[in-house]
Amino acid sequence: MVSSQRPVPNKIQKQQYLSISSSDSVLKDDVELEFSDVFGPLPEEVNDIVYDEPAVVYSRSHSLVGPSSLDSHSLKLTKLTLRETKDSIDLVECLEGELLKENDEFSGNDDSDSDKVPKGDLAKVSGVVGIDDFEVMKVVGKGAFGKVYQVRKKETSEIYAMKVMRKDQIMEKNHAEYMKAERDILTKIDHPFIVQLKYSFQTKYRLYLVLDFINGGHLFFQLYHQGLFREDLARVYTAEIVSAVSHLHEKGIMHRDLKPENILMDTDGHVMLTDFGLAKEFEENTRSNSMCGTTEYMAPEIVRGKGHDKAADWWSVGILLYEMLTGKPPFMGSKGKIQQKIVKDKIKLPQFLSNEAHAMLKGLLQKEPERRLGSGPTGAEEIKQHKWFKGINWKKLEAREVMPSFKPEVSGRQCIANFDKCWTEMSVLDSPASSPSSDPKANPFSNFTYVRPPPSFLHRSTSNL
Repeated sequence: MVSSQRPVPNKIQKQQYLSISSSDSVLKDDVELEFSDVFGPLPEEVNDIVYDEPAVVYSRSHSLVGPSSLDSHSLKLTKLTLRETKDSIDLVECLEGELLKENDEFSGNDDSDSDKVPKGDLAKVSGVVGIDDFEVMKVVGKGAFGKVYQVRKKETSEIYAMKVMRKDQIMEKNHAEYMKAERDILTKIDHPFIVQLKYSFQTKYRLYLVLDFINGGHLFFQLYHQGLFREDLARVYTAEIVSAVSHLHEKGIMHRDLKPENILMDTDGHVMLTDFGLAKEFEENTRSNSMCGTTEYMAPEIVRGKGHDKAADWWSVGILLYEMLTGKPPFMGSKGKIQQKIVKDKIKLPQFLSNEAHAMLKGLLQKEPERRLGSGPTGAEEIKQHKWFKGINWKKLEAREVMPSFKPEVSGRQCIANFDKCWTEMSVLDSPASSPSSDPKANPFSNFTYVRPPPSFLHRSTSNL
């Protein structure tokens, strides 16, 4: 789950985009929100809302699994480190360079996942890796439970993104199941527009996910740094997102937190879906009752709390498309009132969009999920066959042969120019985390270690199915 507040870029260029006016709003540090702060009570009557035209959105609500049982008392850190000590009180006496190995006592009796993998798990392919196999280079992002680092695998030139999550904060928020699900889901995905998990491992105090390093910037960063997208460019991005979401649904996975902050761009300009912290595996004809997502992108059925299925992802794709084409999501206002707008307000479509784009948006943004585009018997195919996508060759698209008209400026594999300086100028050091408060002999993160099999192995396995 990625923090949803972004700093305002200073420079606005005109490249395959429509320019938009900027705002001087200054963002504050991340804030923990109560459930009522985000949703509030649903009023009996809602007046029609008329939106003014400026409104580039520089901040929005956070990814949320609600309601939270805790007030805002998560630990405030000014620095992060990959070095760990027994207790946070040892900060002054912490030895530089000391690394804590996987702890057998915390992991359970003789069940340390540093050397044991479930029988039949593909993880045990080329040996287990750990934190001392990586050189930390830069901070490139921030999540709900830690930060994301640019790292290099030692003795190689391979560059990765390492997502580091604190166990104490995960367990305080009762999100252990979500973190385990994120790791498990990432091991099952192999798609050209979805970031791949390469390795996962844990230490006594933290979880580590090592993923592809995608350095073209977040779609959020490019959208608000450059301007809103023209239809032909938004069409390619949306097609790639539809392809990725369709793959997830075929695997029985809902993403449930689709938004520009969770979509990256690679060096060729293709989008890459990431952050599966709220993803969930599902069975057909079943519904989930979790209240989750980011408010501006939540489907009406999630807001109503009456259960949702994979159709909620297609609503979020519609909101993404609307934002790409107009520069703002359709429902805006104070966080407490966004919910009522999602449920009751009509969506106003700008006249400058084509009739085909209007039809696509109306199809994806149907408030009743059974009427929503993508919810029919053919699933994602009815989206792919929509007239707005006429001319898209889906086989070529999924072979990465359909090139977007915009390519981010990237100087090399280690380039971090498309990540905001508020991250990249941070120290890579960090204060140690306190010990998890749960039973030390009942590690909820057992069998977390994973090493992705070589591509040829995956291809052979797929061809034999």
